[in-house]
Parts: sequence; structure tokens; C-alpha cells
Amino acid sequence: MATRTTLNEIRSNIEGFVGQKVTLKANKGRKKTLIREGILENTYPNIFVVRIDGGYDSVRRVSYSYSDILTETVEITVCKDNKQIKVS
Repeated sequence: MATRTTLNEIRSNIEGFVGQKVTLKANKGRKKTLIREGILENTYPNIFVVRIDGGYDSVRRVSYSYSDILTETVEITVCKDNKQIKVS
């Protein structure tokens, strides 16, 4: 069972990368996986927000909870200085 400290550790790991370019891999169920690149826009006590540029002057914001990372429904990889850092 996940404790509150585990979720706080995940949140503190993510907070350090606000404003960075990330690759988001989300499991949508039934063998459907969404892979997008965006910018980690903000973190809140229960969720984090990623801004995805969709092209044609459209911007989409998606939010996920920290428990999605814990259950590996969502994977975030930070692209920093030509290195990829997986956040978990």
C-alpha cells in the first residue's frame, strides 16, 4: 500500500523539473498507449499538469495524479541537456 510519504517523494521529484521538456507515456487501456512530448507546466498537491502543443496554434493541457506514476499508468521522462531522466 502506498503511503503518503511515497506520494510526497514522487511529488518532490517532479517539482524539480517544472518548466522542463518531458516525454509523457500514458497507458490508456486495451493496448492503447499515448506518447507525447510537452512541458511540465505546474505541480499541485494532488496532480501535475503537462502542456502539449498540438500544432495549428492549439495547446492542450493534461493532468495526472502522482498515484498514476506510482501504479505505472503514466511514465515521465525528462529531456535535459540531451540526457533522458526517468522520473519515478
